[in-house]
Amino acid sequence: MSGQPKVRTTEGVVQGRRRQGHAVFRGIPYAQPPVGALRFAAPAPPHRWEGTRQAVEFGPVVPLSLPIDVPPQGTDWLTLNVGTPDPGAAGLPVLVWIPVGGYLSAASSDPMYDPAALTEAGVVVVTINCRVGAEGFAFLDDVPPNRGFLDQIAALEWVQRNIAAFGGDPGLVTVGGVSAGAGSVAALLTMKPARGLFRRAIAHSVPGLHSTPALARQVTAAFADRLGAAAPTAEALRDIDPWHLAAELTSFNAGLHAHRESWGRLTETGTALCPVVDGEVLPETPWPALTDARASGTELLVGHTRDEFRYFSVMSGRYGTFTAEDAHAALDLHAPQPDGARAYRTAFPQAGPEELVETVYSDALFRMPSQKLAEANAAAGGTSYLFELCWVAPALGGILGACHSLDVPLAFGTLDSPVGTQLIGEEPTPEAVALSRELQEAWVRFVTTGDAGWSAHRPGEHLTRLLDTESKTLPYPEQASRQIWEDHSPAPFDLS
Repeated sequence: MSGQPKVRTTEGVVQGRRRQGHAVFRGIPYAQPPVGALRFAAPAPPHRWEGTRQAVEFGPVVPLSLPIDVPPQGTDWLTLNVGTPDPGAAGLPVLVWIPVGGYLSAASSDPMYDPAALTEAGVVVVTINCRVGAEGFAFLDDVPPNRGFLDQIAALEWVQRNIAAFGGDPGLVTVGGVSAGAGSVAALLTMKPARGLFRRAIAHSVPGLHSTPALARQVTAAFADRLGAAAPTAEALRDIDPWHLAAELTSFNAGLHAHRESWGRLTETGTALCPVVDGEVLPETPWPALTDARASGTELLVGHTRDEFRYFSVMSGRYGTFTAEDAHAALDLHAPQPDGARAYRTAFPQAGPEELVETVYSDALFRMPSQKLAEANAAAGGTSYLFELCWVAPALGGILGACHSLDVPLAFGTLDSPVGTQLIGEEPTPEAVALSRELQEAWVRFVTTGDAGWSAHRPGEHLTRLLDTESKTLPYPEQASRQIWEDHSPAPFDLS
């Protein structure tokens, strides 16, 4: 092992391994394990160590609240991984990727986030684990809220202290994520403790997924009551096994529809415990904070897929089954009030129930939050590059369309990962390979120079890169939806 790469961090020496022409370091702690007395607390600085720490295995996965069977692992959840073209280099651009999904999972070990293609292009890639679910976002009375965001800030602070030793430039850090990871990026844009920790941001499929304190308090109290806890506090939950807690949250999420009358729009998300606009850790949602100049704009690459909701409708078995009653309920819950439902029916007069359901869900959950983040960032003095992925996923005969998450294996060049093959197929077509290369090149150009390679989004123009077999830069294609939402920022979920 003497020929393997070594790097001295502020906490101690780590030894990684060489792989495909670059160096990889895995499972490096950026904070102490959040267990015992530290459970549900803000992240504590990592311990120092003597000698050389082996950094060749991914750190344990944080307990996941997903309907899949993941065996419990260790408790050293707050770790990160670094892929670098050369630890001996200097001044390389850095991408810090936040692999959070639904605020329920965060697995930096997912092969979809393999950094090989990006490091080959000269980028230092950092992927992090952070707390999600109840560990990260339960609104408990006696500990800080939004602990998952605090973990992300701690990881970015680690990057500032240490990334130069891996060949990266701490002044050239881009933070990125998809879905709830993109929601995390949007939050970091407006959080004071995150200022100065990154220069640029990439956000794919930004969700409008936040709760008011009133709703979060009631939801957490109901969850604590389900567990038999005396109160919705860290003290009452601390002795419950973390993986049992995550499993209970999975069951709790599956039964949200029973609370529709009280909890409204939240019950349609499948995510009971999401970020809380608490006034301190997260003072407000990103859109008004940026639009009203309470946060500064930055260089932002942001976008969504054309058919965001299709993946969820297909995988849930609902695709092709939506009724007029389903469309009415979707418009009632998710169209902007008071006239959004009527506006959708007017804007899409030929749309049947299936199209109306898919359109309003895609808009409310991802498309409009992403598009409006581009507008808000530009209003705050930043530069926004907007995209929409239009290319149809070949798998399942094409019924997935340009679905949620399709852009991620394309950008990472991980077409052979499990998610990549699920969406794109076992043998990627030449069109898939070419589009993957195009999106990778846009990422690399952006993290290096701040320019994505197409015209920036400007008021009145709304120029957007339409990523397809033949990509083009045109006015924003979802103009009808944009006009419906023009005077409405994504609002936090609240009690009905």
